[in-house]
Amino acid sequence: MATASKIESQGRALLQWKATLKTQDLLHIWTSKISPCNWTGITCRNDGHGMATITRVQLGQLGLEGKLETLNFSALPSLRVLNLSHNHLHGSITANISTLSKLTILDLSTNNLTGIIPSALGNLMRLKTLWLFENQISGSIPPSFGKLLNLNWLNISINFLVGSIPPEFGNLTKLQGLYLWRNNLIGSIPCPIGNLVNLREFDISDNQITGPIPHSIGNLTKLETFYLHDNSINGSIPPSLGSLKNLAYLYLNNNNLSGILPDKMANLTNLINLALFNNNLFGNLPADLAKGGLLQHLGLSQNNFQGPIPISLKNSTKLARVRLDGNQFTGDVSQSFGAHPHLFYIDLSNNKLSGNLSPSWGACPNLTSLKISSNRISGQIPREIVQLPKLQLLDISSNNLVGEIPKEFGKLSYIFNLNMSNNHLTGTIPQEFGDLSLLEALDLSSNSLRGQIPTWLKNCSKLQSLKLSNNKLSGVIPFQLGNLNLHEVLDLSDNLFTGEIPPQLGNLMMLQELSLSHNKLVGCIPSSFQLMTGLTSLDLSYNFLEGPVPENQFFQAAPLEWFIHNKGLCGQVHGLPPCHQSQLVSKGDVEKHHKIIILIVPLTFGILLLIIGVSVLLYYKRKKSIASDTKEEFDEHFFSIWGVNHGKKAYKEIIRATENFDEKYQIGTGACSIVYKATISSGVTLAIKKIQKEEEAQVNEQAFQNEVHASIEIRHRNIVRFYGFCSTDKFSFLAYEYMERGCLGATLRSEQVAMKLDWIKRVGIVRDIAQALSYLHHDCNSPIVHRDITSNNILLDEEYKACVADFGISRLLKPDSSHWSLLAGTYGYMAPELAFVMRVTEKCDVYSFGIVALEVIHGMHPGDLLSNLSLSMLVKDILDPRLPLPLHIADQVTMNQVLFVILIAMHCINADPQARPTMQQVSERLSSPNTYPSSPHKHCANAC
Repeated sequence: MATASKIESQGRALLQWKATLKTQDLLHIWTSKISPCNWTGITCRNDGHGMATITRVQLGQLGLEGKLETLNFSALPSLRVLNLSHNHLHGSITANISTLSKLTILDLSTNNLTGIIPSALGNLMRLKTLWLFENQISGSIPPSFGKLLNLNWLNISINFLVGSIPPEFGNLTKLQGLYLWRNNLIGSIPCPIGNLVNLREFDISDNQITGPIPHSIGNLTKLETFYLHDNSINGSIPPSLGSLKNLAYLYLNNNNLSGILPDKMANLTNLINLALFNNNLFGNLPADLAKGGLLQHLGLSQNNFQGPIPISLKNSTKLARVRLDGNQFTGDVSQSFGAHPHLFYIDLSNNKLSGNLSPSWGACPNLTSLKISSNRISGQIPREIVQLPKLQLLDISSNNLVGEIPKEFGKLSYIFNLNMSNNHLTGTIPQEFGDLSLLEALDLSSNSLRGQIPTWLKNCSKLQSLKLSNNKLSGVIPFQLGNLNLHEVLDLSDNLFTGEIPPQLGNLMMLQELSLSHNKLVGCIPSSFQLMTGLTSLDLSYNFLEGPVPENQFFQAAPLEWFIHNKGLCGQVHGLPPCHQSQLVSKGDVEKHHKIIILIVPLTFGILLLIIGVSVLLYYKRKKSIASDTKEEFDEHFFSIWGVNHGKKAYKEIIRATENFDEKYQIGTGACSIVYKATISSGVTLAIKKIQKEEEAQVNEQAFQNEVHASIEIRHRNIVRFYGFCSTDKFSFLAYEYMERGCLGATLRSEQVAMKLDWIKRVGIVRDIAQALSYLHHDCNSPIVHRDITSNNILLDEEYKACVADFGISRLLKPDSSHWSLLAGTYGYMAPELAFVMRVTEKCDVYSFGIVALEVIHGMHPGDLLSNLSLSMLVKDILDPRLPLPLHIADQVTMNQVLFVILIAMHCINADPQARPTMQQVSERLSSPNTYPSSPHKHCANAC
């Protein structure tokens, strides 16, 4: 009876706590009819006196929602393990938890706990593991923690803790892992930390720690990971750091460290990642800095290091990512690096390096980014660079390079950014550049190039920025440039171009900057320039242009500097003379009659068209009244960013290309639309989204207006490019860039196609989506919330670049509005708060992004996985089983990136919108591999 009485009293205490939970059904087996020892998550054992007692309560990852403080801890005196992690518990941690005097493991991590940490926790003398990370706990760290002499693991990261690190931590000599990162801690690192001789992992990053690194750190000889980054730590790096011979990951970046790098740093022969960037360090690097041969990531950028790059780096064959940019390094760059089979990124920009570009760069088969701009490198460009099959970005600008551009560069089939500007290159622009089908940015400005612009550039269909200024290029400007998709910059200034400005440049409607200044251009400014609605900057100065400046609002508000030093420009620009009739009509006796004819003919023709148009309109009205099922007329009212004439032409082209929206061109359907594929006469392929007006007219029209409004506002490489729109009486359509590989959702659902999405591509897709959403939320004039981020609204191009599409329910957020809305979105992707508050914020998109990111990694919608998702899960349960695990040493960087995507996704799907990161934060972290965890156990303790 005594045994029964004891276990029953413990069971009653747990049942009383269960009764306070909002999710009692998750513990349905907890009833008085079943022994507590058989309940979910409960473990009992005999206490040695023939009495059963509860020793473990393990209810992690169940989705429990309720208060922790309603649990009567004093009723569980034999408890050794209490694990309530990864639930939705709120409220505070009460002091009576200290009655669990036998407790060895306390895990309350990843909940919504608030309040302060009670000092009474220091009375749990047997505690070995204390995990409180990822809550909303405030206040300071209790000095009483110094009494936990048996503690092995302490993690109170990702909270709102303030105050300093208690010096009493120096008493915790058994501690192996100390994690305090991402709080608001201040003060300096206490010297007694040096007493933690068993410490293997130490992370206090993302705080406001000041003061120097204490010399006592050198006592931590078992330390493997040391993260102090993103603080305000000052002073120099102590030489005692060189005693940490087991150190593999050292992150001191983003602090205020100064002084030289101690020579004893060369003793860190087990270093895999070293990050010191964004400090004030100076002096020479130790000659044998990487003598251990294990170094993979080296980040020393944005300091004041000088002298030669250590020759030891040349022999570091495991290097994968190197950033030395923004320093004062000198010496022959060709002697500093050799063949690095794993190197994928290197940036040596903004130094004082000299010598020639070594042909050995061609022996780095995995290199995707090579940046050596703003140095003193001379000689010719080695042709061996074209042997880099994965090269995507090459920046060798602002050096002293000479000779011609190798024609073999046309073989760099993956390159999207090529910058050779500000050198002394001669010769012509190779015709072979037309083979660079993925090229998005080409900068050859400030060289001595001659000849004409090759018309083959028209094949670079993805080109968004073209800079050829300050050369000796001549001839006429090719009209084919108007057929490109330039969105950012077209700069042809400071050359020797002659002839007239091609009117076809007016087709570059989304171009933001156009400069044709300092040439020998003649004639008038094409009237088609009025269609360039994306222009923010235009420079036509120092030419021989004449005649009227276009009269739309952009030109009328333009500064005079854009038009000065021409032959005779006139118009409504402030500072230009007004145009007289003679300037508008004649330029001399010979031309006068031609001008009059040119004016009269279209006027007469226009009147005839008007008469014919009215007659046709009356005819069709009469015909419509006779037969309501008459074939739809295709030349009705329309509006377009192409302008009237261009819009009409595009309208007819699309009707022709789809054969009046024949079913065989259909490539997709939506809630109120059908998408067609249309290849127009210029060879450009478009995706045409047709919205019917016959049913649900009001809803469809609103969706159409929302999408037009949003699409006109936005321009980003990871948002599907918008070409124009049309609205008739019966339907509307929008014209977008055609994405060859269709939607992400369909790709993941296809067993065969999904296998082509390796882990590197999947991480890239997640990064692309994050960049697009960051742009929408933070870079538009008014933030835009997409409201329907799903895998079906993410499109992939031929190279698996991801673009966000479908803005039918998007919303511009005004700073003074409350953003209340009707429920809109896709089930399974909508933020949970929309079910009861319907308040639209950017954080709704953040949640949807998290779901999509998990879907990309998991291979399907995470679904039921969400209720059990945690960092302590086995990674193999989260990763797409169709792909091999990246577990080889060569794949370690990829594995870390995949784990980091999972970590970020989990933050994004936090039930509390305020706890989710912003998309800007997500994008910055995903775009800067220096923020990836250097090893899986930094953020995923039991992941592998």
